[in-house]
Amino acid sequence: MARDTVETHFTETVSTLEAGPARDPGLPVREGTSLTGEQCGSLFRRQLDSRLLDIAARWLRERDEGHYTIGSAGHEGNAAVAVALRPTDPALLHYRSGAFYLARSEQAGRVPEQGIRDVLKGLTAAADEPIAGGRHKVFGHPDLAVIPQTSTIASHLPRAVGVAFAIERARALGVPGAWPEDAIAVCSFGDASVNHASALSGFNTAAYATFQGQALPVLFVCEDNGIGISVRTPKGWVEAAARRPGIEYIAADGCDLPAAYDAAVEAVRHVRERRSPVFLHLSTVRLMGHAGSDVESAYRTQREIRADLERDPLVRTAALMVEAGLITPEELLTTYEMAREHVLKIAEETARSPRLSSAKEVMEPIAPRRPDLIAKISPMAAAPADREKAFAGSLPENDKPMTLSQAVNRTLADALAVYPEMTVFGEDVAKKGGVYGVTRGLQKRFGAGRVFDTLLDEQAILGLALGSGVSKLLPVPEIQYLAYLHNALDQIRGEAATLSFFSRGAYTNPMVVRVASYAYQKGFGGHFHNDNAVAALRDIPGLVIASPARPDDASAMLRTCLAAARTAGSVCVFLEPIALYHTRDLFDEGDGGWLAPYAPPARWAETHVPIGRARSYGDGRDLTIVTFGNGVRMSLRAAVRLTQEGYGCRVLDLRWLAPLPIDDLLRAAELTGNVLIADETRHSGGVSEGIVAELLDAGFTGAIGRVTSSDSFIPLGRAADHVLLSEEEIEQAARKLLG
Repeated sequence: MARDTVETHFTETVSTLEAGPARDPGLPVREGTSLTGEQCGSLFRRQLDSRLLDIAARWLRERDEGHYTIGSAGHEGNAAVAVALRPTDPALLHYRSGAFYLARSEQAGRVPEQGIRDVLKGLTAAADEPIAGGRHKVFGHPDLAVIPQTSTIASHLPRAVGVAFAIERARALGVPGAWPEDAIAVCSFGDASVNHASALSGFNTAAYATFQGQALPVLFVCEDNGIGISVRTPKGWVEAAARRPGIEYIAADGCDLPAAYDAAVEAVRHVRERRSPVFLHLSTVRLMGHAGSDVESAYRTQREIRADLERDPLVRTAALMVEAGLITPEELLTTYEMAREHVLKIAEETARSPRLSSAKEVMEPIAPRRPDLIAKISPMAAAPADREKAFAGSLPENDKPMTLSQAVNRTLADALAVYPEMTVFGEDVAKKGGVYGVTRGLQKRFGAGRVFDTLLDEQAILGLALGSGVSKLLPVPEIQYLAYLHNALDQIRGEAATLSFFSRGAYTNPMVVRVASYAYQKGFGGHFHNDNAVAALRDIPGLVIASPARPDDASAMLRTCLAAARTAGSVCVFLEPIALYHTRDLFDEGDGGWLAPYAPPARWAETHVPIGRARSYGDGRDLTIVTFGNGVRMSLRAAVRLTQEGYGCRVLDLRWLAPLPIDDLLRAAELTGNVLIADETRHSGGVSEGIVAELLDAGFTGAIGRVTSSDSFIPLGRAADHVLLSEEEIEQAARKLLG
């Protein structure tokens, strides 16, 4: 539907209205509603501004000065939801919630023009746009508690549930959170979104928590216009999908401002007082198509398009005000024209705003690093008395040398003792202590509020982490196996890693995602429990990927990741090699070569491992074996045998897969002139490809070889040996490289 049709319909309809008898603006605008005439007038202006911003978006695009035309026309009733809330209630808004944003901006004490300029600067990709800084058109502002979303349909719903969870959990733990203690979280989405897996995860998590008596103050707002791009939503489907145990369902006509307001007030009261979820279903219409380039007549009849036009919420609010005697048709039309001229004038001004001018400027907020502060924070330990209590008098530094699993366990305990806002959660992590016992005993020591089991849904787990992180907690979620991460990867890529980028660092989601990783398990396997695919993680800008192999590195690197999350809002993935969890020996049975003592806090600064620093073993001058994870132990064993044959070898454990330790890699490569990469991930898309590229880009002229696992899924039992990297293959490749 063209914008001129929508504008013409408004002016023609308003010009035919007949004014009713004058009414006190302090009274309800009509019988049976709590919305006053004064409130109605204010909301109409925000609805009108939102509509005119959609007009401006298309006007700018025609002039090649704007870049976004998905608008809010037909959804302007969401302004009523905004004023039913408080400006301190965290909001995660989808792309048709323009009137909500403008109403929230005014509610927070800003003049209306500020909200208008925010949106226009987003449309024109202006570098001084207040949230994304020209990187995307999003609704967001740190002063308005609006968290920007670039959601793929509904990927922000698990996070919204996480925000609601964090509001309650911060209060229960007695730690400062980002939101008031009685705040509620609100998220908006379209009717087509209710079918998305991430939306279902959000609804199910909310119902699951409420079913168990947990407080979860989240308001789901479905703005249902009956169509997703060109695909119709079956009538009655949204209501059927929304009705779940523990979630209150409230519906209203979102095109009728008083009805939308009354329903929103009821919904907000329920969530705030009962601390339980509500699904607010607002029926709306979509005017002017999905976006500016959308030709609705290709998939909708003229009758359908006309029926939506007749329900135009802006026209209906205008008619309501005229009938209530609050304004005359002539005054309304004058208001419309003056507002239109004003918005287009601002649009013309913002089109001349400076744009992002370099790759450096664009990328600046992706992953801010504060290495000096991280190095300062990482060695922080709890007070001696608190540590004694946390470890029941048996301090880990006084124990025997530890396995990797034990080192991670003790480090988590130390971190829980020093960071009161830290939580550890996931599948089986509480009483059982995880499948491999890594978190054993932590719940008993620190309580179920800080160490707890979740439902078996990786999207839900990461959503809780996302919501907790943006709410100033320090979440450490566990994903039980690397293969289990893939079905929820967009929570890392599309939600976690992008938030700092699209908010210029105003919002971050600090977290350390622990993942039981890689292959080589004995007596247990199959591709869901043995997975060596990390390419999708390494492709995410700004993500920190830690891959410790030894117990002492695991402890130091985990402290680094927690400090990076806490100080810089870093999103860290901590890959723990399953096959090395309980490994004790390096060369011979009983040698204890893979154990390491737990460093006392006095040595934590000395043993600090910065992000992107490798670890070198040996001083050979013939060959550098570059590796990580399980490859470290295999390469060390192979290096000893090669040394016995007269070859001088050194082994470089990368430790960090993102960012790669480039300087250490180049230094080790130049020392020998021969580099063999022993990569347990796959031949195609594996880590070795990135290492080779870095060496070549840096101008390394020596010999390079690589040996990897096969491009295969990992089968059960001994069949896995045929496709996984082996020590023998490392040795053979080394001999071939050395001639």
